Amino acid sequence: MKAQTEQRTGLLYGFGAYGMWGLVPLFWPLLKPSGAIEILAHRMVWSLAVVGVALLAMRRWGWIRELLRRPRKLALTTLAASVISVNWGLYIWAVNNGAVVEASLGYFINPLVTIAIGVLVLGERLRRAQWAAVGIGVAAVLVLAIGYGRPPWISLVLAFSFAAYGLIKKKLNMGGVESLAAETALLFLPALGYLLWLGAQGRSTFALDDPGHSWLLAATGLVTAIPLICFGAAAIRVPLSTLGLLQYLAPVFQFGLGVVYFHEAMPPERWAGFSLVWVALALLTWDALRTARRSRARLVEAGAIAAATATTATTAATAASEAAVAAEAAEVAGAAEVAGAAHGAPEPPAAAVTPAREPA
Repeated sequence: MKAQTEQRTGLLYGFGAYGMWGLVPLFWPLLKPSGAIEILAHRMVWSLAVVGVALLAMRRWGWIRELLRRPRKLALTTLAASVISVNWGLYIWAVNNGAVVEASLGYFINPLVTIAIGVLVLGERLRRAQWAAVGIGVAAVLVLAIGYGRPPWISLVLAFSFAAYGLIKKKLNMGGVESLAAETALLFLPALGYLLWLGAQGRSTFALDDPGHSWLLAATGLVTAIPLICFGAAAIRVPLSTLGLLQYLAPVFQFGLGVVYFHEAMPPERWAGFSLVWVALALLTWDALRTARRSRARLVEAGAIAAATATTATTAATAASEAAVAAEAAEVAGAAEVAGAAHGAPEPPAAAVTPAREPA
């Protein structure tokens, strides 16, 4: 029961994280004329401020000592911080340079990359439908590479970096707030140093005459922290395969924004490549639903067998108890008869022999 509750909670966190990520392309263009690296540095600095306030409210500090005492966990946290920095920075650059559709492709193929990592790193075994989906995904990337005239490197880097980040978070098994606090703490000094350097060079956009721009840069902490906290909480509660299914939400929103809102070009070869990706994802979804139904059916069957076994065992135990009671009654009656004959007393009537009460 507790495991089911945890998984439901993880699903809610996952829906929240991917829904917010799907709409975030609307935010980054508001930060122009700031460049991608400056925005990234502000994300790091202000995210630490946000999670610091959250930790103060929750009074969670014991994890810091444990993290510092475990070098391997600290190294994994540093790796996670580095990987997500690459993902953040490239995504900001892509959105502000008219590549929202290509960025969305990265998150469309991320479930396929996640499955591949599950096989290569975690030793998971794929079903035939999953192998077929991965193969279709590879074909889609080739079609898109031909259409773009180059490999869709933005999509590939975003997909692989985020899949790796999810794997590291799974191994860390830290709470969402705690893991984000550790990652942003590791990134804070380099980011702050870069912002101070920009200010010294007179190239910082934070101190512009428009105070609204400064507030928007500060808001990157909330925009970054809230969905990542939700993602971190989901990653430790649901399987990687489930995270891959949930991730469909974000690229669907991003793709729609890229085509409808940002009016990015979609020539036929792009539609062909995206269509192949969607076929692969539909195949994965169908396979996941079918597997879930079969698992539920097996659980119900196992429960019925267990109940029948328990009933049989109870019946056997009852029969054995009744036999033992009858034997005891016969033994008592026989002993009474022998005692009566030895002392010249008459045989006791049947009503005088009271058998023991059967256990409830």
